[in-house]
Amino acid sequence: MGRECGAAMLTLASKLKRDEGVKTGRPPGGPSDSSHRVSIRDRLLIKDEGYYQSGTFHFEIDVPEAYNMVPPKVKCQTRIWHPNIAETGEICLSLLREHSIDGTGWAPTRTLKDVVWGLNSLFTDLLNFDDPLNIDAAEHHLRDKEDFRNKVQDYIKHYAR
Repeated sequence: MGRECGAAMLTLASKLKRDEGVKTGRPPGGPSDSSHRVSIRDRLLIKDEGYYQSGTFHFEIDVPEAYNMVPPKVKCQTRIWHPNIAETGEICLSLLREHSIDGTGWAPTRTLKDVVWGLNSLFTDLLNFDDPLNIDAAEHHLRDKEDFRNKVQDYIKHYAR
C-alpha cells in the first residue's frame, strides 16, 4: 500500500477528540449535545457530497487474536470507485494503522465503534481527494466531477446494490 493519507488522519483525530470531549464533558441527550450536532452535520454532508448515498457497501473486519493491542484488519468487499479505497478493497484510514508517525493510528483505547465511524466517514467528511490511495479516482474527480459522479453511480449500479 505504501501511501500515507495525512489530511484524513488529522481530521479523524480531531473528530475523535471532539467526541471524547463530549462523552466526558457533558451529559448525553441534552439539547446542546454536540453528538447530535455532528449527526446533523454528517447528514448534511451526505446530501451535499452524496456520491455514494445510494449504494450498499460491505466490509470484512478481521479481529486478530491480539486485539485490542493491534487494529482489526478491514477490507472493502464491494467494488467501489473512491479516492481512499482501492478497487481491490484496501482502505486508507489512519485509524487502521498500527504505527503512525503523527499518533492518529490505532491505540488500545480505540474500539470497533471507532472503526465503524471511520469507515462511515470515508463517505462523508473524510472523503479525501487531496491525499488519495486510488490516485486514478482522485485525478478523475479533479478532471471532471460530473463524469466522476457518473462512474461512481455505474459502480454502485453494478456492484453495490
